[in-house]
Amino acid sequence: MAALSVQPLKRKRNENADKIETPSTEEQEAGELQLFRETEEDYRTITLPYLQSQSLSIQWVYNILEKKSEADRIIFENPDPSHGFILIPDLKWNQQQLDDLYLIAICHRRDVRSLRDLTSEHLPLLKNILLEGQEAILQRYQLKGSCLRVYLHYLPSYFHLHVHFTALGFEAPGSGVERAHLLADVIENLECDSKYYQHRSLPIALRTDDPLFQLFQGGKKG
Repeated sequence: MAALSVQPLKRKRNENADKIETPSTEEQEAGELQLFRETEEDYRTITLPYLQSQSLSIQWVYNILEKKSEADRIIFENPDPSHGFILIPDLKWNQQQLDDLYLIAICHRRDVRSLRDLTSEHLPLLKNILLEGQEAILQRYQLKGSCLRVYLHYLPSYFHLHVHFTALGFEAPGSGVERAHLLADVIENLECDSKYYQHRSLPIALRTDDPLFQLFQGGKKG
């Protein structure tokens, strides 16, 4: 699926690989940011049709999962096709210090786009990402789970399920309450209600130059 213009991850190329990188603060400064509440109906009638109308490829994500690119940068992998994932550093983190630690877990499943798709069926996957991701970071960087912020974006930068792992003290772009959803909370909510994220209204922050902003503004007068 295509990324919305909440700034897709940048793909930096070397001679044979796509590199994964979150947008910088400067790159996110185009257009005024405004907040909407996306209801279940809004997702069905505005957001989802918009996504389905886009034609940009996320083949670069599949290249990472298939180890056609960035294979040498993988920190950890659970290869299970349903409940597994790859853990890889974000390029903005130079891996020289832990203050701004930033890694991304990308799930192997290709049928889960975002938080909106998650149900209790996905709990084994989400628990694996949380527990195995924290353990991998502890083993590799000696940073325990209580020192990490582990979260999903909604809206995400690209529509293939992925989870962010950052140092707790690092104010990473997109870590504010209007966009970041702690993975532990997501798991608990799905344990209580399998369709929690299908029914709940979710905040979405959109810039005024985003085509989706115009759709929401037209569909939600005021």
